[in-house]
Amino acid sequence: MPAFPEAAAASTQDDQLRRNLHHATHTIRAKRAAAVAELADWPALREAGAALKERTLRHLDHYLEQLEAAVSAAGGHVHWAADAAEANRIVTGLVRETGEREVVKVKSMLTQEIGLNDALAAAGISAYETDLAELIVQLGEDLPSHILVPAIHRNRGEIRDVFAEKMARWGRAAPAGLTDEPAALAEAARLHLREKFLRAKVGISGANFMVAETGTLVVVESEGNGRMCLTLPETLISVVGIEKVVPTWQDLEVFLQLLPRSSTAERMNPYTSTWTGTTDGDGPHTFHLVLVDNGRTGTLADEIGRQALRCIRCSACLNVCPVYERAGGHAYGSAYPGPIGAILTPQLRGVTSEIDASLPFASSLCGACYEVCPVAIDIPEVLVHLRERVVEDGHVAERAVMRAARWVFDHPRLLRLGQRLASRTRRFHPRRLPGWSATRDFPAVPAESFRDWWARR
Repeated sequence: MPAFPEAAAASTQDDQLRRNLHHATHTIRAKRAAAVAELADWPALREAGAALKERTLRHLDHYLEQLEAAVSAAGGHVHWAADAAEANRIVTGLVRETGEREVVKVKSMLTQEIGLNDALAAAGISAYETDLAELIVQLGEDLPSHILVPAIHRNRGEIRDVFAEKMARWGRAAPAGLTDEPAALAEAARLHLREKFLRAKVGISGANFMVAETGTLVVVESEGNGRMCLTLPETLISVVGIEKVVPTWQDLEVFLQLLPRSSTAERMNPYTSTWTGTTDGDGPHTFHLVLVDNGRTGTLADEIGRQALRCIRCSACLNVCPVYERAGGHAYGSAYPGPIGAILTPQLRGVTSEIDASLPFASSLCGACYEVCPVAIDIPEVLVHLRERVVEDGHVAERAVMRAARWVFDHPRLLRLGQRLASRTRRFHPRRLPGWSATRDFPAVPAESFRDWWARR
């Protein structure tokens, strides 16, 4: 992926994409505001969610050990993965042990983060996404562009075309004469997925939350595909980031109020599935929990940056972000687009690559993301903090330019000479320069400096 400025420069020229994003984000934003306004204690609830997450992160080692013990006592098997490669090896090995070559998945952003589908495909295992939006993305050989609505960049006509052209290659073909009516598209997806649910012996899930005191995992969703993935297969493998743990069931109650109103603008999710280990005669016979670090403990060590680990993946920050609305999710080059991606991805992956170093600058710092965050992540504060890290870690040229600029400003005659020279050579100036101006267009130099204009007039 190119750096954010280059990717955004291309995506902002796509008029259809901008129309799709504007319509979707403004619709979700308005519904969320109405749902939140129903609760007089929303600020207190938000503060409680932030405090619970912060306390859990401070004692994460304790709660993870408690979770492991509870899951094991309930008949589950716990695996620890330090990075993406280890997580993929573990999951691939667990699927191979079953002898199966197909798995069904309920949406998990972590599996996108670690590239699990590609790892499974390399091992000869087909992974089928079952969330409607994820199915659209998979069939279209596309990438997700939103946390809540991964296919937000597609309109109904485009989705109809994807279904009609691609469904037959993955299983049951789309009905003849398929229209772009939402009910018709949903029915086509239901028929396509039903045969996969009934055939699959292995399910792979993520989790919105893990309750340490009981070893219970929680998935909230709106379509029922999660319930099918979590109950029908004989083997269930849940791949979850270590930051998703909460201490108690009482703590869970706070987040089950915050999440649906902030994400889907509902008072509660249509489907809230919980499971604890295995139970004879009910659900999967075998349960594996793969706990993934992949840069999270490094993020935890940063007193400012660790706020990003509070995230409950509601996507509220994306829906109010003016940068995301115009650039779209693909420009972020990560499973986590938008403001939360701009602070989470560089911490998980580091800022050594061009795309990751550019993400902290993919913001106007307007603060709208912080205002809507249900767990009060101060995203602008973390963005500024990460910008400092980017400069410290590698922008030697930028530091040299700034030192040179300071010296020039200390010498007025040299400054005047430089202004005149800049005016006379302005036709040859590039639109962008490395470093600071790589995140924005280089301002056009006037034909005459203010000092010269003042002297002449």
